[in-house]
Amino acid sequence: MLKPNNSWTWYYDQKDDSLMLDLGDDMVFRVAIPTKHLVPTAFEKSTFTVDDATVYQSFIEGISDLDLSAPRKAELALNAVAASRFHKPLMPKSWFFQNLEGDCTPVQAEIVTLYTESGKGNYLVIENSGCASLCMLADVEPLSLTSTKDMKFCEVIKVMNDRMEAFQVEVEVAPMSFALVG
Repeated sequence: MLKPNNSWTWYYDQKDDSLMLDLGDDMVFRVAIPTKHLVPTAFEKSTFTVDDATVYQSFIEGISDLDLSAPRKAELALNAVAASRFHKPLMPKSWFFQNLEGDCTPVQAEIVTLYTESGKGNYLVIENSGCASLCMLADVEPLSLTSTKDMKFCEVIKVMNDRMEAFQVEVEVAPMSFALVG
């Protein structure tokens, strides 16, 4: 698993038209946020701060129960840190998801489940702004929002909290066998 350090650097790569994170040792991470969704500070070189490292660790802990490989978890967590720091504010687009009329009050780094007409997806909460939360798709498989629109791994959307359900860890129970005695 990646361990953050103070040599990591955020920078915008004009050639690739992407926000990048230089991890040192000739490793560079390309952030999944489209350029049009970046705040102006994303275009300035900056260090990966202690706050970034703290947020990264909380995201890593929050996604620990997801069925993802270690590299995918690191990718999700790094994209989540970038979104929490550099993503422009969004208006909610809750109409894609079923209203559950629940009482979900998600916190940063929590996993929630959202339901569409065609399925469900697990999302990582980037931030809760009261009645709505910025969420990142945490499933590797795309989620169909409509017949013509899909969300991909690490894409973000803002959704009203009444559309969310707390994530339930699915535990596979092995069949029990009994020995007859007597």
